[in-house]
Amino acid sequence: MYASGMELRLGYLVRHDGRMCTVVFWNILRNDRRTFVQLRLKDLETGRLTELKEGTDTKWEVLEREERELTYSYRDGIDEVFFMESGEELRCPVAAAEDALRWPAESYQGMFIEDALVAVLPPKYCTLEITETDPSMKGGGSGSKEAILENGVKVKVNLLCNIGDRVRVETDTLEVKERVTK
Repeated sequence: MYASGMELRLGYLVRHDGRMCTVVFWNILRNDRRTFVQLRLKDLETGRLTELKEGTDTKWEVLEREERELTYSYRDGIDEVFFMESGEELRCPVAAAEDALRWPAESYQGMFIEDALVAVLPPKYCTLEITETDPSMKGGGSGSKEAILENGVKVKVNLLCNIGDRVRVETDTLEVKERVTK
């Protein structure tokens, strides 16, 4: 299936220069005369990011995909090993799973093309502990400050959050949704 640059969205699998890539950033740029689509594609084999600025009429080959639930097992050299509920072992390149594995979870979504695992998606939300942040401020409840989570990701949290607090984070946008009570 082919789609124009305007029809692409985050998470789509496309073929670029003969390689399978996923769209990790998509934006529309307009000026007086033309409209462009700004893209950032991640190569699923190498992990390399490619930034492109294409016309809206550029056609992209969008790959048909199927999603299935997977459980992470271990890393074996250049592959990450996952299992399906049926017990079937599946492997994919480290670059295709590294973004998802930053977020600890019981299960992940695997993207399959023609019954081959090509990428792994993180869970939509993840609950993690704050390991570094400035001390909380009394009386300050409407602002935000930076914090580092247990997986090393920097996020903005409420001024009342302290080290050791657990927060629920949306993995796509790195937006903290709520503070979780223990």
